[in-house]
Amino acid sequence: MLLASMTRKLQQVKWKDVKVSSVKENFFTLGRMVKAYAFGRYREVPWKTMLLVVATLLYFVNPLDLIPDWIPGLGLTDDAGILMSVYASMSNEIDKFLSWEKGRTLEHPTDFTTDVSQPD
Repeated sequence: MLLASMTRKLQQVKWKDVKVSSVKENFFTLGRMVKAYAFGRYREVPWKTMLLVVATLLYFVNPLDLIPDWIPGLGLTDDAGILMSVYASMSNEIDKFLSWEKGRTLEHPTDFTTDVSQPD
């Protein structure tokens, strides 16, 4: 349910208005990590780190946060700031996940999808 909510919100974001180009990719990377963890494919991340990722995604999908999302130009500023902070704090774990994901893609090119809303 969290992944579906995240996917819906990501589709609603006006990405041309987002000044940091890596923000979108970071959200999708965290979504793929949660999906892989939830389906038991990738469990190399500590549960406390996973809890932080899930909390970050919950903050993102919640429209009532520090700066409400409906405020044009500012609404996603807090979401992006929290994402970038969490992403930076767990860069080693993300690097490991991305390496695992790349290896999995090379082994099974049609078995892995970047769509975080659908189970494989």
